[in-house]
Amino acid sequence: MSVVSDLQESQQLTPVAQYDVIVVGAGPYGLTTAAHLLAKGLNVAVFGKPMELWARHMPPGMYLRSHWWATSLSDPQKKYTFARYLKMKNINNPYPVPIQLFLDYALWFQRNAVPNVDETYVTSVKRQNERFIVTLEDGRVVQATSVVMAIGVYYFGRWPQEFRGFSKDLVSHAFDNGDFSGFEGKKIMVVGGGQSAVEYSALLLEEGKAADVHLVVRRAINWLPRDRHNERTLWEKIQAPSAGIAPGWENWVLEYIPYLFYRFAQDRKDRFISSNYQAAASHWLRERVLGEGKVKVHEHTTIKELTERDGKLDVSLSDGQQVQIDHLLLSTGYEVKMKNLSMIDPSLLVQIKEDQQIPVLSHWFESSVPGLFFIGLSSVRAFGPLYRFVVGAKAAGKRAAAGAARYVAQHK
Repeated sequence: MSVVSDLQESQQLTPVAQYDVIVVGAGPYGLTTAAHLLAKGLNVAVFGKPMELWARHMPPGMYLRSHWWATSLSDPQKKYTFARYLKMKNINNPYPVPIQLFLDYALWFQRNAVPNVDETYVTSVKRQNERFIVTLEDGRVVQATSVVMAIGVYYFGRWPQEFRGFSKDLVSHAFDNGDFSGFEGKKIMVVGGGQSAVEYSALLLEEGKAADVHLVVRRAINWLPRDRHNERTLWEKIQAPSAGIAPGWENWVLEYIPYLFYRFAQDRKDRFISSNYQAAASHWLRERVLGEGKVKVHEHTTIKELTERDGKLDVSLSDGQQVQIDHLLLSTGYEVKMKNLSMIDPSLLVQIKEDQQIPVLSHWFESSVPGLFFIGLSSVRAFGPLYRFVVGAKAAGKRAAAGAARYVAQHK
């Protein structure tokens, strides 16, 4: 490289602003963490479009599986809770919670608790001389002592190998379909058996006006029992106390002693997660999916063969049926793979200790790179299933903010 090129690169990488902490992502976890960091008097920058994943990658008409009291974001003074917002709007304890109501609340939280979100995307995160250099999509370069990665599920869509190689006009992930208008009059097949797969199947018929919807489930759909939160007796609450994930002592411990899970051996944690938290669907979806003229459900079934023909897909199912469809929608969940985080510079990525492609985290949510934190789905294997849900944002935000503040104080 020439001296001129070296000089140009040096000028381009000169930080235009310096912060104590940069939060990458402005969803429930990023906003909660930022609120707790700001309350500590730190100089904080948050990059990302507030609640974009929820607003653009989830279709209108969806409902949250969790109760309103389990979907509140967190600020240290508890000034901007979902309960306060519902009271302001004269809304009485909705269940299930419409996604638009939750979005309206979360954006109200952001405007009040984290008002200065920069909606520019981050394109690169590097580490240089014990500080982080962050490049933004518009070319700006900023610097921070610590970085909190709160990137949600954006980069982690699970795409099984057998469904790769087709155009996105024929096969797509549920994450990429926040608008069903393009499916009107078409025959659609959904693959998956959890809340997302079942609800997407219903919405494709109801909102998307699809002509036909097939739901292919490897096992039987695990229907959750009817919600009885407001009906349970005292004895029932003693036997299985209320918790954000679901009633039960294990879920209660995960929520109210949220860092205890971290202390167990990893193999024991892996067994607990895999055996206790299988895909499931809310009871209130059953009547919207099952019955004549509704979704054609194929349980205990897999796709044996998928062939493109004349702009459509011929599908051979393991139950012997042959179906021709216009589009295959994968609701196959998410899996964390660090290599998918394209904004992390390769020089930094190799410094992050991984296990099964997932970052190894300290009890502060800190990676093996000092000052670099991961929260949300990236932390589930270390900290437990609570952090798959909005209800985990408070515990993650408080602990990661405390860890980042501690690291900043040590490096001033």
